[in-house]
Parts: sequence; structure tokens; C-alpha cells
Amino acid sequence: MKPLRVIAGASGWLALAVLWFWAWHLKDPHLRFMRAWELPLLLALTAAAIAIAWRLSRGRVRPLALGLAFAALLTALCNEAASHRHRAEVNASGGSLARALGAHFIVGYDDARNLRDLAGKGLIGGIFVTGRNVRGRTADELRSEIADLQAVRRAAGLPPLIVATDQEGGAVSRLSPLVEHQPSLASLLDADLPDEELAQRARAYGARQGRALAGLGITLNFSPVVDLRTGRAPGRWDLHTRIDERAISADPAVTAQVALAYELGLESAGVRGTLKHFPGLAGVIEDTHHFAAELRTPVARLSAHDWKPFQDVSKHSDAAIMLGHVILAELDAVYPVSFSRKIVQRVIRGEWGYQGLLVTDDLTMGAAYNRGLCDATVHALNSGVDLLLIAFDHDKYFDAMHCAQRAARQGTLDFRMLERGNARRLQSFR
Repeated sequence: MKPLRVIAGASGWLALAVLWFWAWHLKDPHLRFMRAWELPLLLALTAAAIAIAWRLSRGRVRPLALGLAFAALLTALCNEAASHRHRAEVNASGGSLARALGAHFIVGYDDARNLRDLAGKGLIGGIFVTGRNVRGRTADELRSEIADLQAVRRAAGLPPLIVATDQEGGAVSRLSPLVEHQPSLASLLDADLPDEELAQRARAYGARQGRALAGLGITLNFSPVVDLRTGRAPGRWDLHTRIDERAISADPAVTAQVALAYELGLESAGVRGTLKHFPGLAGVIEDTHHFAAELRTPVARLSAHDWKPFQDVSKHSDAAIMLGHVILAELDAVYPVSFSRKIVQRVIRGEWGYQGLLVTDDLTMGAAYNRGLCDATVHALNSGVDLLLIAFDHDKYFDAMHCAQRAARQGTLDFRMLERGNARRLQSFR
């Protein structure tokens, strides 16, 4: 019986450690699928752990086991209370400062009715429309939903919402089948066309896609992918990035040619595109949806090779640039590119002279969120990033906005950066 008792005891301690870790990370984006019943389940398991610890533990072990169980319980309740408090404070906020901060956020949603107050008060700058918003719906229903939110903005005397999506073509086609599913842009290279005909086809591809998006009310498309192809299979833990399935070519000149023609096609239909994911993910093995990542390619190589499509296309179009959550240690060993003031101001705004829109990749991705959402939010704003995307776990908008408002009150926000960002947004989306 003694080995069984040892195993049971070890399992009990492991269970307590898991419960405490879970309580500390309550409402983590990876657990979004269980959001509605996460807290009741955690509380029930913690109560069961307390009962078991009381029954099985003896002597000085019992207070320690009970202490860990109660710590998990208290941590979970405190995190839940903080989440509710942040939501309530943001919903109750208003005024010019709240609007100046809110204009920087693009948020996903499940139910558009939950966005009406945020849109009407100017507490958000845009919305992100994806697969969950089109599943089982008609184009007319989605079009009406977007138009209704824009009407709320007009009635409040506010600029229109940016309406963004991910419609790259190929594997990432979030609005299909409401928007015609097109093969990836890389498929245009299969015919081995002369340069002029390749550009014509890419532009026609973008124009066709742009007209379909504009017909729904979309104004910003997170496409094209101008990361370069690597020729290697995705890593074991690359669950979502999978750049070689989405990139155009390994050749920066070909990538730039196709991407520019595609972007001009989008713009001809009134939709702005987005070059992603700077600084280029070709040299990144990790999947930033889940893990921290570092780009180890020398900056000299990046500048001469990987960055060419970003520079060439942005010089000849109105494309935005999306910043990835990767560390480029040669330029900034502390912060990911998506909220690195050194890289944004020295390289993109400085050396390149790019004054267009910069948008972060989703801040609820692991590579950003696990560093602290507050830290990511405040540093992104202070870096001169114009738009902060909170798409997958849109509930985190309230925590991020709360952090931004607190930083503003404490005097740790760079208001010059905020003003420049809002000016760029207004100029881009009138």
C-alpha cells in the first residue's frame, strides 16, 4: 500500500501545482474555447483538491496543501474580479483621451451588438472580421452588420471604423465562401509568365478580391504575405504560421513584383492591403502564435534581401505594414519588433522614411501575450505603432485599453506618438 500512497501523494501535489498555474493564467487566450465555464470548473476542482488534501494529508503537510489550494482559489477569484473591473471601467470611460487611445485598437468580436457602445463612444478604431463572423451567414447579413456599426459612428460624429480581415487567398481565406476562394498568390507563378503578364494577372487578382471585400464593407486586408519562402518543411510545432504555404516566392524581386501589382489591384477597389510580417519570418523556426521567437538572420542580410519587398512595395503603394512578434536581437535584444521603439523609429520611420500605417500582429498570440499584455500595449503605442490588433481573444481588449488608460494617467505614454498615429489613421481612412 505504501507505493500507492506515495503515488497518490505525488499526484495530489502535481494537481495542486497545475491548479495554481491555471488560476494564475485564468482567461489565457489558449483557453478561450472554455471561457464560459472555465472559472466554475476551476473552482470546483480547487474545492475538490481542498477536500482531498484535508482527508489525505497529515501533520505539517496538511496546512501546506490547504494553503496551496486556497492560494489557487484566491488567485482565480482575483483574476476574475480584475477582468470584470477592467471591462466596467473601459465601458464607463469617455472623453477625448479615451477616444485618442481607443482609435489605436482593432478588435475581433463574436456578437457585433457588443461593439455598438464601444464604436459609438470612440473606444475602438476598427474591427476584425474573420471566419467565426461569417460561418452560417449570408453576405447580406454581414454587410448589414458592418453598415450598422458604421452608422453608429456617423451618428456619433466619429471617423469610420477600419474594417479589417485576413483574406490572403489559398489556406488563409477567412471570409470564404462569402468572398470567392482564390488560390494563393504563389499559384500565379506556376504558368511561368512574362513579367508584364504576371503583373497584370496579380493586379486583376487583387482587383477581383478587393471588389468582393469592398462589397461587404471591408477597408483593410491583412495581405499580401511578403515573407520569403524557405524551401523547408514547417517545424513540428509550427501549427499556424506555415510561411511556405502562404509566401509568394523565395526571390525578393519576384515577391515585390507580384505583391505590388496585387496591392494596386486592391487599392483600385478601395481596399488597403498590408505587407506582413516584418521583419520577415523566413528565418524564424518558432510559431509566434504560441511561442517566443527570435530571428537570427544578420541585419545586413535582411536589409539586402528579406526587407526588399517591404521597402519596394511600400514606396509605390499605400500598403500598411504588419509587425511580427519576433526578437531581432542585433537591433533590440529586449523587445519584439512589434513593440520595439528602436526598430520602429530607427529603421522603419528613420532609415526607410516610411510614414504609412503600422499594425501589430495579434497581441493575443503567445509570443506577445506571454510577455505581458500591458507591457506590449504601452510599448507598442510609445514605439509609434498606429494600430494594435486584438483579434483571436477579443476580450483582452478591455485589459489592454485599461493598461493604456492607466499609463496615460501615470504619464508614461508618449502623447506625441499617439497624435502622429491618429493623424496617419485619419489621413488613411477618411
